[in-house]
Amino acid sequence: MQKLLAEGLGTAFLLIGVVGSGIMAAALADGNVAIALLANAIATGCILYVIITTLGPISGAHFNPAVTLAFLLRGEISVSDAIPYVVVQIAGGILGVWAAHIMFDLSILQASTTDRTGVSQWFSEILATFGLLFVIFGGLKSRPDAVPTLVALYITGAYWFTSSTSFANPAVTIARGFSDTFAGINPAHIPMFIVMQIVGVGVAALILPRLFKA
Repeated sequence: MQKLLAEGLGTAFLLIGVVGSGIMAAALADGNVAIALLANAIATGCILYVIITTLGPISGAHFNPAVTLAFLLRGEISVSDAIPYVVVQIAGGILGVWAAHIMFDLSILQASTTDRTGVSQWFSEILATFGLLFVIFGGLKSRPDAVPTLVALYITGAYWFTSSTSFANPAVTIARGFSDTFAGINPAHIPMFIVMQIVGVGVAALILPRLFKA
């Protein structure tokens, strides 16, 4: 229960960071999308560092079904533990989105109208998810204490060097479908993003064990 609470709360704070900073950035950037994205990326990196550092010792700080699946494929988490992780990650993400809406006096229940689709963005999600797992497992192999920093820096950068702005997380993808704000994604485009994220996990499962041998 402690682990599940950590995963749910951590994922909620992740979405508060993503969606809340997106709302604030869009309001203050006066139409400058580059500035809004920069603010969104920095805030997301900051909250990632905080939640991974504080909650990592409790649950492993997955906050991401793709990460949980990767650990499952490595035999480091059981199916009976992985399924509740994914459920609370998704639920926590949605609650985080709703909390951000309340903070900024927006309608709590929304559906995004922001289109994010096409081969370029789908391929981007494969690379973004693979890159995230590369950073996590590479960090665990070389410097476990640096993983929070590595993940925060990777996601901050990946907002900019991927065409999809690096969702790389099925729970985040689902939750962002519930927000018609800067960080939103049209619900119709969520399934393909998740499929590509799972493909990214598959690629990582083939390559990373050979790269980072025990």
